[in-house]
Amino acid sequence: MSLDHTDEMPVIELRHVDKHYGDLHVLRDINLKVSRGEVLVVIGPSGSGKSTMCRTINRLETIDSGEVLIEGKPLPREGRELAAMRAELGMVFQSFNLFAHKTILENVTLGPIDVLGMKREEAERRAMELLARVGVAEQADKVPAQLSGGQQQRVAIARSLAMNPKAMMFDEPTSALDPEMINEVLDVMVELARGGMTMVVITHEMNFARRVADRVVFMADGQIVEEGSPDEFFDHPKTQRARDFLDSIKGH
Repeated sequence: MSLDHTDEMPVIELRHVDKHYGDLHVLRDINLKVSRGEVLVVIGPSGSGKSTMCRTINRLETIDSGEVLIEGKPLPREGRELAAMRAELGMVFQSFNLFAHKTILENVTLGPIDVLGMKREEAERRAMELLARVGVAEQADKVPAQLSGGQQQRVAIARSLAMNPKAMMFDEPTSALDPEMINEVLDVMVELARGGMTMVVITHEMNFARRVADRVVFMADGQIVEEGSPDEFFDHPKTQRARDFLDSIKGH
């Protein structure tokens, strides 16, 4: 699956990104590039800075120093430019963040109509295609509370896709789900990856990482400790920190 992306401008780039919460140094000199069509999986212990890093990419978290570039352009600080760039980066969270009082169809069409200026008819047609793609088209007229967690997360993925994003970011998208629902969400993500979507995935699902990632990034204590192909990382970790982490999750 590995592609040679060396000459192309990265879709996402973090340069020397630092962030503190008070005295806590949560991100330490993060340098990272994500190429078009690449599936980057970020793993590491809780509190290692993975989610914070993910959230800096579309400025849900501000940074103290360094810069974040989307297709070579620095991320705008605020205002309409930031909103426009955010619309180009899909984000799927642990909690599904769906609008509780809107139907599934309305949840998926809202962004395209309000942000992209799409006509309702076209937005609804596209939304139904996407809901079919993630396997929940028959739920279109229901509200989120009537769906299982796995179905809601698949709707959240469809909602992000409806914005035609340049990249999709997943922040532990299965961690709030019951075990039997995890695979139905991961299966959708596998299909997206196979379709060439640029993806940054923070996950505890090591089988998914091994199967789908082009590259695995291991974070600990706010730093990128090592990165490599899934085979390199899982079979031949270079650092003691990574070996300890992999030992700790064996059998889970």
